[in-house]
Amino acid sequence: MDKPALLQRIVATLEQDMEVLRRAAQTAYEAATAEENIAENKYDTLGLEASYLATGQARRTAEIRQALVTYQQLLLRDYDPARGIQIGCLVTLEDEDGQQRRLFLGPEGAGLKIGEGAEQVTVITPRAPLGQQMLGKRVDDEISLVVNGLAQVQFIIAVS
Repeated sequence: MDKPALLQRIVATLEQDMEVLRRAAQTAYEAATAEENIAENKYDTLGLEASYLATGQARRTAEIRQALVTYQQLLLRDYDPARGIQIGCLVTLEDEDGQQRRLFLGPEGAGLKIGEGAEQVTVITPRAPLGQQMLGKRVDDEISLVVNGLAQVQFIIAVS
């Protein structure tokens, strides 16, 4: 999958996620304000719980909206070995066992998975430890992270 196609799929996924959350927040808001959910005593918290849920969903919708705007404005550039890995790079890592994974260093949307199988790309950001380590690195560089007390070494085998 090339970067322009990946960017289109990220935008489409964020749009879909935002719409699903918007509808869920609307449903929770309606439940929070429904007349039958007015508290009859101090133990009747259905309306309050729905209100908390609606607030959280509205907040998450705003986060996704911001990520969507950021990706819609993202200018993809070709990889420049002199600068190393930057936001907008598609990176292939290989661990010591030969397992490969593809990562897109994006400005937002960490954890988003696009595609399936060998074509799957995971979005990470520079705020993640792996994203921080990748910034400025080049093909054949090594990245080492400690996860659950174990050092994991990965090699950058391709960048676009």
